[in-house]
Amino acid sequence: MGFLAFLLLGLIAGAIAKAILPGESGGGWLATMLLGVVGAVVGGWLGTIIFDTDVNEFWSLSSWVLAIGGSLIVLLVWGLITGRRK
Repeated sequence: MGFLAFLLLGLIAGAIAKAILPGESGGGWLATMLLGVVGAVVGGWLGTIIFDTDVNEFWSLSSWVLAIGGSLIVLLVWGLITGRRK
Protein backbone atom coordinates (compact mmCIF):
# COMPACT_ATOMS: atom_id res chain seq x y z
CA MET A 1 0.00 0.00 0.00
CA GLY A 2 1.30 3.43 -0.88
CA PHE A 3 1.98 6.25 1.56
CA LEU A 4 -1.04 8.34 0.53
CA ALA A 5 -3.34 5.33 0.66
CA PHE A 6 -2.07 4.57 4.17
CA LEU A 7 -2.77 8.18 5.22
CA LEU A 8 -6.28 7.98 3.77
CA LEU A 9 -6.88 4.67 5.53
CA GLY A 10 -5.65 6.25 8.77
CA LEU A 11 -7.88 9.31 8.38
CA ILE A 12 -10.99 7.23 7.77
CA ALA A 13 -10.15 4.66 10.47
CA GLY A 14 -9.52 7.43 13.00
CA ALA A 15 -12.81 9.13 12.15
CA ILE A 16 -14.69 5.85 12.51
CA ALA A 17 -12.99 5.16 15.85
CA LYS A 18 -13.95 8.63 17.12
CA ALA A 19 -17.54 8.03 16.00
CA ILE A 20 -17.70 4.63 17.73
CA LEU A 21 -16.36 5.74 21.11
CA PRO A 22 -18.68 8.01 23.08
CA GLY A 23 -17.51 11.15 24.81
CA GLU A 24 -15.69 14.29 23.92
CA SER A 25 -12.45 13.79 22.07
CA GLY A 26 -10.76 16.89 20.76
CA GLY A 27 -8.64 17.36 17.72
CA GLY A 28 -9.33 18.16 14.13
CA TRP A 29 -8.68 16.22 10.98
CA LEU A 30 -4.89 16.22 11.52
CA ALA A 31 -5.23 14.69 14.97
CA THR A 32 -7.72 12.20 13.57
CA MET A 33 -5.29 11.24 10.81
CA LEU A 34 -2.41 10.83 13.27
CA LEU A 35 -4.62 8.74 15.54
CA GLY A 36 -5.69 6.60 12.60
CA VAL A 37 -2.18 6.12 11.23
CA VAL A 38 -0.84 5.14 14.65
CA GLY A 39 -3.89 2.92 15.09
CA ALA A 40 -3.30 1.28 11.72
CA VAL A 41 0.30 0.57 12.71
CA VAL A 42 -0.82 -0.84 16.08
CA GLY A 43 -3.59 -2.86 14.42
CA GLY A 44 -1.21 -4.21 11.79
CA TRP A 45 1.31 -5.15 14.46
CA LEU A 46 -1.34 -6.92 16.57
CA GLY A 47 -2.82 -8.56 13.47
CA THR A 48 0.57 -9.94 12.52
CA ILE A 49 1.12 -11.34 16.00
CA ILE A 50 -2.38 -12.70 16.70
CA PHE A 51 -3.98 -13.46 13.31
CA ASP A 52 -0.93 -13.77 11.03
CA THR A 53 -2.25 -10.99 8.76
CA ASP A 54 -1.33 -7.34 8.34
CA VAL A 55 -2.45 -4.03 6.85
CA ASN A 56 -1.13 -4.33 3.32
CA GLU A 57 -4.00 -3.64 0.88
CA PHE A 58 -6.36 -0.66 0.90
CA TRP A 59 -9.46 -2.56 -0.23
CA SER A 60 -8.94 -5.55 2.08
CA LEU A 61 -11.54 -6.01 4.83
CA SER A 62 -8.87 -7.26 7.22
CA SER A 63 -6.89 -4.04 6.70
CA TRP A 64 -9.91 -1.93 7.62
CA VAL A 65 -10.85 -4.03 10.65
CA LEU A 66 -7.28 -3.98 11.96
CA ALA A 67 -6.88 -0.24 11.35
CA ILE A 68 -10.18 0.63 13.05
CA GLY A 69 -9.47 -1.74 15.94
CA GLY A 70 -6.00 -0.30 16.39
CA SER A 71 -7.43 3.23 16.27
CA LEU A 72 -9.94 2.33 18.98
CA ILE A 73 -7.12 1.00 21.16
CA VAL A 74 -5.00 4.12 20.57
CA LEU A 75 -7.97 6.40 21.30
CA LEU A 76 -8.73 4.57 24.55
CA VAL A 77 -5.11 4.73 25.67
CA TRP A 78 -4.88 8.42 24.70
CA GLY A 79 -8.02 9.12 26.75
CA LEU A 80 -6.52 7.34 29.75
CA ILE A 81 -3.24 9.24 29.46
CA THR A 82 -4.77 12.69 29.04
CA GLY A 83 -7.75 12.10 31.31
CA ARG A 84 -9.98 14.17 29.03
CA ARG A 85 -12.69 11.52 28.52
CA LYS A 86 -15.66 11.61 30.86
